[in-house]
Amino acid sequence: MRVGQGIDVHAFSGDPQRPLVLGGVVIAGAQGLDGHSDADVATHAVIDALLGAADQGDIGRHFSSNDPAHQNISSLKLLESTMEILANAGVIATSVDLTLVAQVPRLESHLPTMASILTEKVGCQVSCKATTTDHLGFIGREEGIAALAIAVVEQQ
Repeated sequence: MRVGQGIDVHAFSGDPQRPLVLGGVVIAGAQGLDGHSDADVATHAVIDALLGAADQGDIGRHFSSNDPAHQNISSLKLLESTMEILANAGVIATSVDLTLVAQVPRLESHLPTMASILTEKVGCQVSCKATTTDHLGFIGREEGIAALAIAVVEQQ
């Protein structure tokens, strides 16, 4: 058994047309995040945790933000590729825990859908939680969102 952690942070975008995508869920009416891909901090943190646990580097090594092929790509596609990397390394995920840190928007009603989508993609239970920073720091000032994930994997 191996454990990996993933952390991702994105600032809110100035583009009013950019959707907010978290854990594969589009959050209607919310300001989107700035990034090369769809800027899904939740899925990015899960990817980093899985890659770390499998000793396969990090998200930037596999999915560079300098690669035009990843421009505006769905992070769920990156997660699918990550699961192929794990399979090729002879590793399976057994558990993932994800925490989103956001002052806005309120995420509690979206967490079950995020968990369902991520669980399906990863192939094991992914638990999703959310918290705020009680108005402290850049998150509390509503400048962005962070996500932290822990993954447990086993060699097949």
